[in-house]
Amino acid sequence: MVCQLRCIADVCLIPIGTGSPSVSNYVAQVENLIRKSNLKSTLHSAGTTIEGPWNEVMDLVGQAHELCHEMGVLRVQSDIRVGSRIDKKQTAADKVNIVEDLIKNMK
Repeated sequence: MVCQLRCIADVCLIPIGTGSPSVSNYVAQVENLIRKSNLKSTLHSAGTTIEGPWNEVMDLVGQAHELCHEMGVLRVQSDIRVGSRIDKKQTAADKVNIVEDLIKNMK
């Protein structure tokens, strides 16, 4: 079944057993994959926010897992927080702007 429900997903992939505490090379490779997709994304210090149709976002997460395994990572864990809504269109930036505006009005 194809799910066209739009979502905003905050994704953090964790390569396990790499032999090094540094994962920046894996992050760069995964981020490159994400940027090549047609989905809107924002890299941040603890992962990437990806916006788009549910199935496309989840498929991209699967591709990111596959990429890490192709790079020799034996185990990959994902921490994923997903939100969806059907009453209106809203981007991740919209959500941040609403809170920023509320803070400005508190001063």
